[in-house]
Amino acid sequence: PVEFLRRVPLGFNTPLEDLPPIPHMACCTLENLYLLMGRELEDLEEVPPGNVLGIGGLQDFVLKSATLCSVLSCPPFIPLSFEATPIVRVAVEPKHPSEMPQLVKGMKLLNQADPCVQVLIQETGEHVLVTAGEVHLQRCLDDLTERFAKIQISVSEPIIPFRETITKPPKVDMVNEEIGKQQKVAVIHQTKEDQSKIPEGVQVDADGLITMTTPNKLATLSVRALPLPEEVTQILEENSDLIRSLEQLTSSVNEGRDAQMIHQKTQEKIREFKGKLEQYLTGRKWRNTVDQIWSFGPRKCGPNILVNKSEDFQNSVWTGPAIKASKEASRYRDLGNSIVSGFQLATLSGPMCEEPLMGVCFVLERWDLSKLEEQGSGGRHGQEQRDVAQDAQREGEACAGGGEQPGLPDGGSEPSEKTSQKGEPSPTDCYGPFSGQLIATMKEACRYALQVKPQRLMAAMYTCDIMATGDVLGRVYAVLSKREGRVLQEEMKEGTDVFTVKAVLPVAESFGFADEIRKRTSGLASPQLLFSHWEVVPSDPFWVPTTEEEYLHFGEKADSENQARKYMNAVRKRKGLSVEEKIVEHAEKQRTLSKNK
Repeated sequence: PVEFLRRVPLGFNTPLEDLPPIPHMACCTLENLYLLMGRELEDLEEVPPGNVLGIGGLQDFVLKSATLCSVLSCPPFIPLSFEATPIVRVAVEPKHPSEMPQLVKGMKLLNQADPCVQVLIQETGEHVLVTAGEVHLQRCLDDLTERFAKIQISVSEPIIPFRETITKPPKVDMVNEEIGKQQKVAVIHQTKEDQSKIPEGVQVDADGLITMTTPNKLATLSVRALPLPEEVTQILEENSDLIRSLEQLTSSVNEGRDAQMIHQKTQEKIREFKGKLEQYLTGRKWRNTVDQIWSFGPRKCGPNILVNKSEDFQNSVWTGPAIKASKEASRYRDLGNSIVSGFQLATLSGPMCEEPLMGVCFVLERWDLSKLEEQGSGGRHGQEQRDVAQDAQREGEACAGGGEQPGLPDGGSEPSEKTSQKGEPSPTDCYGPFSGQLIATMKEACRYALQVKPQRLMAAMYTCDIMATGDVLGRVYAVLSKREGRVLQEEMKEGTDVFTVKAVLPVAESFGFADEIRKRTSGLASPQLLFSHWEVVPSDPFWVPTTEEEYLHFGEKADSENQARKYMNAVRKRKGLSVEEKIVEHAEKQRTLSKNK
């Protein structure tokens, strides 16, 4: 983008080096020209137009793609687009820690050489390669070891991404409920087990509304989780860059900074984006939802939304905050970022296996700061303020283990009195800053709102195109069904006995798929995998058999049939989380073998 405009006199001429620095433009000198001849490079003096050539001396200026021109007025070309989306990631590290600089340099060269690979450094400090699939991953590791870094490296197991979501509760057939009394008892038992995951201090109503209070009892939040329609989730994914620009503009308005000028085309795209959301979010449940969208998540550009339906504070991502005229209304504006931060943390890691959420709408039904206002009003509400201060003091003594409060030499109650005399609440107590308490409360409320709804895992899916003859078509179907694949289409090419099979396959089941299908078909079938979409795993990861028919059909554990539970436990084990598995189920029934002496 253009950074500045300057009028120059007619006939003005200056070298590029004398121009002011522009972050998206660089001046370089071409060193060598090469003709690509197979695996070899032929050095040339000049290359006529219309040829593919290699240019030396650009390694410090070009990352993956760039536009080379001799004049400043040349518009930049659009970067290359690839159908293959990087989805499989591994963590790499050198076998000898002293060789870490060579690994970093080699990964930079690999990032320049391969336009499809992505090189990341996670929050944990790990160096991660993100590739398009198993074959691409092996090619990148070989290049990194033999060509770029030239060191021995250790590679982790492939990290397969998942997403967490919720679904609509199943419809109840009253006729079948009357016929199957045992099934009804099982549903009630399952509901009680789900409610047992919620702590005692959290209020849950019949519709799944979660009401929580901050640890210092000064604020109350009511949050509800709803599943978004698939069309809305797809729209949010496709417009992530537009959402990021919209969030940056809203943040500038909220912080009082000058709003950035938005191009007219961007404004039209924002209006079109809002119109699409209004088109699919229809019905009584979604009334005025689009106008009440507060934020997107995770990272403020994801496929989840936060809706603000609080009566005291209205804030929209389209228009900014709109607060009713009141004496204490400014508190909501100051503490609004804490609510959004709690929402971002909740969508970044879900309760099932700490994976990001997808397609979830969190509705903030109520946000009550009346007790905070009463505490800050001084002597006008003397008795109520003293009750709140006494409750906070008791909670503080319990939090501190009955000892002295932080910052007090005698452990007395002078802070509450001084606070009431000043007319403003203390910014910190034994639970920490009030903004931090709001962040933690909002995060936990969102997680509990998810747990009272039917939870599901979403798996990354490949589109699998297979060409095979009619003799081995049955074996192809057998391999696909073994790996949880699903056939979508089958066509026969005219004049030949070759069939083209189009199927979908989970990314988690794709490792070794090409080798297995070639072995089973004696090389007569060749698959091609391409990342397509995210799909909900149909099985419930928390389902257990409860009726006699289910025990007879699935067994006592039913762990072999539950694909979602297998994925969830694998991710939890990789992340070091607790897994509900019994290593030794009946310790007294183990065999004890004597040693042979």
